[in-house]
Amino acid sequence: MTTSTPPPALRPYLTARHELLWQEADAFAADHVAPRVARMEAAPGMVERNIADLMAKRGWFAVTAPARFGGMGAGHVAKTILIHRIARVSGAAAAILQATLIPVGALLHFATHDQKARWLPQIADGSLLLSIASTEPDAGGHIGGIQTTAERTGKHWVITGSKLHIGNSHLAGAHLVIARTAEQDTGRSEPLQVGEERDPGVTASRALTAFLVESDRAGVSVADHRPGLGLHGFSAGRLDLDHVRVPDTNRIGAPGRGLAVAQSSSILYGRANLAALSLGLHEAVVEITTSYLKGRPRYGTVLSNQPVVRDRIGPLESRLRAARVLAYQAVHLLDRGLSCDAELINAKYLGHAWAARSAQDAMELHGGKALAGDYALQRLWRDIQHAYPPAGTGEVQRLRLADAALGEDPIQWSEHFAAEAAWTAPA
Repeated sequence: MTTSTPPPALRPYLTARHELLWQEADAFAADHVAPRVARMEAAPGMVERNIADLMAKRGWFAVTAPARFGGMGAGHVAKTILIHRIARVSGAAAAILQATLIPVGALLHFATHDQKARWLPQIADGSLLLSIASTEPDAGGHIGGIQTTAERTGKHWVITGSKLHIGNSHLAGAHLVIARTAEQDTGRSEPLQVGEERDPGVTASRALTAFLVESDRAGVSVADHRPGLGLHGFSAGRLDLDHVRVPDTNRIGAPGRGLAVAQSSSILYGRANLAALSLGLHEAVVEITTSYLKGRPRYGTVLSNQPVVRDRIGPLESRLRAARVLAYQAVHLLDRGLSCDAELINAKYLGHAWAARSAQDAMELHGGKALAGDYALQRLWRDIQHAYPPAGTGEVQRLRLADAALGEDPIQWSEHFAAEAAWTAPA
């Protein structure tokens, strides 16, 4: 794939700086990611570290962090550009980037100034990658069902439990762990936050707290990497914590605010990131399919000239164009400090659904060629499946969109943090 300029439909959302970053991301993907894709596919049991190092050297893991902490301070549109353009070449490489950016968002919104000064510069210079550890073997993505516990002992907490499907589990130097804390330790007096009033486990959900746990602490272990269906080279493994002691200075946010940390990070970062991941994969699917059909002889011409085939190419392009605008419009609103939780949810929901539909159509349009193990389309089809469960399945997104339709939206995280930023901004 070659570098390209942004399509006209995206120009309302992009600045000159964004367009330069677009070109930089395309060049990086062509020069450093594309040559490694075959190796990653041939050895799915290996975790790709070189690409992570190269992205880290460019400061991309701190794309949304302020310059005063060593970050790029470039915002959510810039983050979307990086994930989108890299995903066109490798979903696994884009997943490595997006998975660290979610806990970075949690630090930006909930960490103290001292905590930000401690960790964000390490993320910015590439010496520290993060994971977010919320999902569990029994509870899955149901935050209210978390069983990992954190007990307070003086100025420390002792954390015990297991986490599963943890993105960057084998690359992260620290994990943002959501754990259950005793009711008397929550210090919780403020109103319920997003989603809590609809959670059957509301009382339990209010007793969650977030901690940043370094991977080299005693009692932290990461299970051997087991490759998944797709995203070969990316690790999403199991994290076990056996009486891990962390100081209270590693607690992110107030005790009892773990649900807010997890949900806001998922909505503002996770959904937008996965929309960008799906978009990049979707774009690659359409490109490889149209290229194949234009070069495949049939009936004295090529397949792309057959009306029945063109009738199926049209919807591919329609879905891609719509997904592209949804993804960028949502993060543009977020960068402008406007309320856009539903737009972020919708971009993730439809972005994945449309990419999955296009990938299936592409498989059918390719016929037997699509089944070849070394053909890129099969990799794209497998990678797209991984964008469905994280940050809420399609069912979860539909429920949240129903809330919006019925005027029952809980607190808007995009609006909440925009107001907070305006309040704390220097005069």
